[in-house]
Amino acid sequence: MEFLLEYGLFLAKSVTVLASVLIVVVVVVGLGHRTKQVDKGHIEVKSINDAVDHITHSLKQMVLDPQARKLEFKSDKKKVKEKQKTRKKEAKEGTVSRNRVFVMEFEGDVKATAVIGLREEVTAILSIAGEKDEVVIRLESPGGLVHSYGLAASQLLRIVSRKIPLTVAVDKIAASGGYMMACIGTKIIAAPFALLGSIGVVAQIPNFHRFLKNKDVDVEVLTAGEYKRTLTMFGENTEKGRAKFIDELEDVHALFKEFVSENRPVVDTQKVATGEAWYGKRALDLNLVDDLMTSDEYIIDKCTDCDVFMVKYVEHQNRMDKLLERFTQVWNRLSGADFLQKQQGPYTY
Repeated sequence: MEFLLEYGLFLAKSVTVLASVLIVVVVVVGLGHRTKQVDKGHIEVKSINDAVDHITHSLKQMVLDPQARKLEFKSDKKKVKEKQKTRKKEAKEGTVSRNRVFVMEFEGDVKATAVIGLREEVTAILSIAGEKDEVVIRLESPGGLVHSYGLAASQLLRIVSRKIPLTVAVDKIAASGGYMMACIGTKIIAAPFALLGSIGVVAQIPNFHRFLKNKDVDVEVLTAGEYKRTLTMFGENTEKGRAKFIDELEDVHALFKEFVSENRPVVDTQKVATGEAWYGKRALDLNLVDDLMTSDEYIIDKCTDCDVFMVKYVEHQNRMDKLLERFTQVWNRLSGADFLQKQQGPYTY
């Protein structure tokens, strides 16, 4: 029995040492790779028209009889030649016969981390787009940190300030910080059961003061400035600090309502700025959206008369970066870092 116990302790120590060495090696190698990498990412552009044509062609090949396929093949070949001829002529004359639509995607989390790619995509589009073009953003977000979504919304304002039409398409949800972004659009479309609204502010923070006090643990919170800290996790919270914190939330809410009113004046903010969210048809009745349709329907329709391009920022990531990212995620969960970060309000959701 003693042998097994000693062996178990030896094995645990060995695993601990090995894990520590591996972590150090991974971090060092990862840092080396990052310093060598000059460009963090690149912009990818794909023709949605070509993708739709490819799908249509493949389906026709499967369902049409041989004679019909032959005629269809000749027709497609003729269309391709005409398109190539038109593009060469436009390139030579410096003109564009068809309007262009640039499509972006934004999938929001609490910190709106997708803004890293969004700012690059917007910059790339603005370098070529004009007032006759259009930008479509597929937006999905339940909201998150105020300052993070404020930055994301500012990126979309860059498009509107250049007088380029911006269509925001919501298939699932654009609530709170998500709607802060959506309201900037010159047009908002949503799927019938997409969720929109939640124009409100919420913050939550656990307090362990009484627990620590029962364990005879003192926590000193030292500040310079009357309101440097209002509510804390470990110190004793006061009514004065709590009142100040609520005042700050109310101020953020007022700014949120003003922002929606400025960018979407058709919305009655007094009626909808209650923190509630509404599904598609109800949102349409409240002027939170302009039309009910999916992003797929809207984009495919645009392919009929416009050249539609998907613009996406792709971050460069080698295997070591992926391993480091996964290790960081696991460590944050185990150490509770994610939980602590989520308590740092105020939030917009």
